[in-house]
Amino acid sequence: MTTTHTPTTVTAPGASTPRTPTPAKQPKTGTGSTPLGQARRVGRLAMNIGGIALAILWAFPVYWMVNSSLQSDETLYGSVPQFFPDWDFTNYTTVTSDPSFWAAMQVSAVVTGLSVAAALFSAFLAAIALSRFRFRSRRTLVIAVLVIQMIPAEALFISQYRMLDGWGAIDSVVGLSLLYAGHSIPITIWMLKGFVDGVPIELEEAAMMDGCSRFGAFMRITFPLLAPGMVASGIFALLASWNEYTLALVIMKSSDSATLPLWLKRFNVSYEATDWGGIMAGSTLIAIPVIVVFLIVQGRMATGLVAGAVKG
Repeated sequence: MTTTHTPTTVTAPGASTPRTPTPAKQPKTGTGSTPLGQARRVGRLAMNIGGIALAILWAFPVYWMVNSSLQSDETLYGSVPQFFPDWDFTNYTTVTSDPSFWAAMQVSAVVTGLSVAAALFSAFLAAIALSRFRFRSRRTLVIAVLVIQMIPAEALFISQYRMLDGWGAIDSVVGLSLLYAGHSIPITIWMLKGFVDGVPIELEEAAMMDGCSRFGAFMRITFPLLAPGMVASGIFALLASWNEYTLALVIMKSSDSATLPLWLKRFNVSYEATDWGGIMAGSTLIAIPVIVVFLIVQGRMATGLVAGAVKG
């Protein structure tokens, strides 16, 4: 019977231990050096190019509005469109020298501020009730909020006009603000409810165990976490009120109580021919306050939109 002996390597004292050869690393799947990685890079590049093209397509009307507002009448009515004309601020001078523009700006600011404040306050209380309390017909109320939101605004004009007429609120800032708030409340309730649902109620319970009252726990724990949601909901209510035209056309009769969209329409018909340069300058000035507000709150608005999409 033959016995096989395995040779033993003896290392001298002080000599280094021989290392086992390390196998060569295999290229990772999906890197740029493989066909799959190259395909992914091409796909990302195509998506980036498509996103840039969509952004340009979206921004072009805004650019053309500002571009047209900076052109003189001769350039604007020329047969060849000018994409980079010499800046001419005559149209802005015409708009800003009109006292009715500043009066309409003031009316729009007051109406928008009142409507957003009323909508946020009412919707916030309703969202807390729907999210934190369990009561009979709660689900029916939530469905009713959605159904009301789907009713076209034009279908309510007659009833709203008669209601304000009975209150003596026709052609008044308060009456128009009340209608704007009523239109914004349903969608604001639905948005804020998602934000409140995203804040665990266990946080309030822990604060109450530490000695806070229910109201104190809500104001110290939950309310600060809802700030992004309040900002995001307020922006939607602001846009709906600031740009609304048809309801203001029905309710606001006199020129002294006109909002900015109504002023822009009356500015258009105050000339024999359409003053496109003035209209574009007025439209640009109307858009500036909303852009400024959005730039101020954009960080909290982005956080609020993401937070409202995920339930905690």
